[in-house]
Amino acid sequence: MKTLSLVIAFALSFAIMGCDETKKVIDVAGNVQLSGAYNITSVDGISVPGNSEKNVFISFAALDKSVRGNTGCNTFFGNYTLDLYALSFKDIAVTEMACEKPVMDIEQGVLAALRNTGSYGLQNNVLTLYSKNDRSVLLTAQKDTKEAN
Repeated sequence: MKTLSLVIAFALSFAIMGCDETKKVIDVAGNVQLSGAYNITSVDGISVPGNSEKNVFISFAALDKSVRGNTGCNTFFGNYTLDLYALSFKDIAVTEMACEKPVMDIEQGVLAALRNTGSYGLQNNVLTLYSKNDRSVLLTAQKDTKEAN
């Protein structure tokens, strides 16, 4: 009976470790998949025009789980956490240049999207950030396939 209990305990611990290891593999794969630069195409349903001076973009680095980008006026940087499809941003810092109102409106939308993100989708090189409250679309971005990260 004691041997049977040990076998069952070993099997249960192996199954639990197996689940943890599977989750780690899925998280690493998600980080690698998300890695790279994306040109932001819309914020809160409003199209973001291409700008020859400063691209509005977001870039993910899988190795240190850092994020950086440009709002069209200011640069931002910080960290992100990823758990399956749950995505959140933390410690986001932004430079403080002033720009014209339309550009600042886009900036405010990008920063609000980062604060309110709860999950993401990535399909056909299009990144979509979804609200943590109601899963509405906050931001869409096209992967920059020219940049290698």
